[in-house]
Amino acid sequence: MKEYIDRQVEIRNRAWEEAKSILDKATAEKRDLSAEETQTYERISKELDERGQTIAKLREDEARELRLDAATRDIASQARPQESAAPVLDDAAFIRALVTGERRAHTFERRDITKGSAGSPVPTSFYNQVIAQARLVAPILQVATVLNTAGGENLQIPSQYSWSTAALPGEGTAISESDPQFNSFITLNAYKYSFLSQLTTELIEDSGVDILGFLAEQTGNALGYAVGSALTVGSGTNQPKGIVTASAVGGTAGTATAFTADNLIDLMYSLDGAARNLPGCGWMMNGKSIGQVRKLKDTAGNYVFQPALSMESPDMLLGKPIYENPSMVDVATTTKSVIFGHLPSYYVRTVGGLKLERSDDYAFNAGLVTFRATWRVDGNLPQTSHIKHLLQP
Repeated sequence: MKEYIDRQVEIRNRAWEEAKSILDKATAEKRDLSAEETQTYERISKELDERGQTIAKLREDEARELRLDAATRDIASQARPQESAAPVLDDAAFIRALVTGERRAHTFERRDITKGSAGSPVPTSFYNQVIAQARLVAPILQVATVLNTAGGENLQIPSQYSWSTAALPGEGTAISESDPQFNSFITLNAYKYSFLSQLTTELIEDSGVDILGFLAEQTGNALGYAVGSALTVGSGTNQPKGIVTASAVGGTAGTATAFTADNLIDLMYSLDGAARNLPGCGWMMNGKSIGQVRKLKDTAGNYVFQPALSMESPDMLLGKPIYENPSMVDVATTTKSVIFGHLPSYYVRTVGGLKLERSDDYAFNAGLVTFRATWRVDGNLPQTSHIKHLLQP
C-alpha cells in the first residue's frame, strides 16, 4: 500500500506544478486568469484537496490493516501464563465485555507506544485509536502539549514574563539585583465532553462486526469535533481557552477578505527568533485559507506554499509545516484566520482517560444498547508570545 500512497503523493505534486504554471503565465502577462484558466485552476485545486483527503484515508486504512495484523499475529512464541495467574484483558476484551454486558463501565487510559509495542508505531489501545480518529477532526491534539492527570483538580502552569538583565557597574560599585519576573499562573480545569451512541442488539450479536473499531470511530469523531473546536476557538469562559483566542496579535492584513505573502512573512517574523526556531513551530488555518495561500508569491516570485514530498510530512508554508484545522474561521472582517508559532506551547489537559459506560435500560423498548463516552479536557496558552495570529481589519 505504501507504494500506492507514494504514487498519490507524486500525482498531487504534479497537479500542483500544473496549477503553478497557470498562475505564472497570467502573472508574466500581467493579467487576471481567463474564464478557461480559472475553471482549470479550480479543477486542479479541487483535485489537490481530494488527493490530500485520499492520502489521509489511505494512511488510516494502512494503520487499520497493521492493527488487524498485530491482533492476529502468531503468539506461539510468547510465554504461557501460569494457570493460577488471572488473565490480563486487553482493550478489545474490555470492549467485548461491555458489549456483552459483563461489564458496565471502563476507563481507557493513554498508553505510550514504544518500539516493543505490537505493531508499533500503530496505536494498540482503544484510547489511542480514539485519539487517532480525533486527530482527523481536531489536529490541535497532534501538535499541542498534552498533559494527562489522574484527577480533575485545578492544574496551575507558570510562565515567564521577563528575563534578568545585566548591567555594566562602575569600578568599586555594588552590582544591582535583577530577577526574572513571572506571569500569573494559568489554571487548567477539567470540562466534561460527553455523548451517547446506540447499537442494536442484532448488531452486537453479529460477531463479524468490529465493535472496537466502530466505537473508536464514533467516539473519536463525536468528541473530536467538540473538543477540537473548543481547543481552537473556545472563549475560556466555562470552556477551554482556544489556541486562537489565547494567541497574541502578530500583524494585520491589508484587506478584510484576503491576506498577502508579505502579511504572512510579517506574522512569522513577529515572533522572537528564539521562539520562531523552536522545534514544533508551524502554521494553522482552515482549508479555504490554505486555498488562498497556494496562490501567493514572495517578492522574488517564489511560491510560499510547498506541497509535501512524502506521505510522512505535511505541506509547508515559508519553510514551516502547515496544519489544516476545520475549526479555524474563514477570512472575513475582524477575524483571526491564521496563526503561527510554537504550537507545543499550547497545553491541553486531560483527566484520566476516556470513560465508556453501557446501559441496557435507557432504550430497552427499542432493543438498543446505549454507550456513553466521556472525556474531561481543558486547554490554554501560558506563554502568549509563542503563538500569534493575523488579524483581518
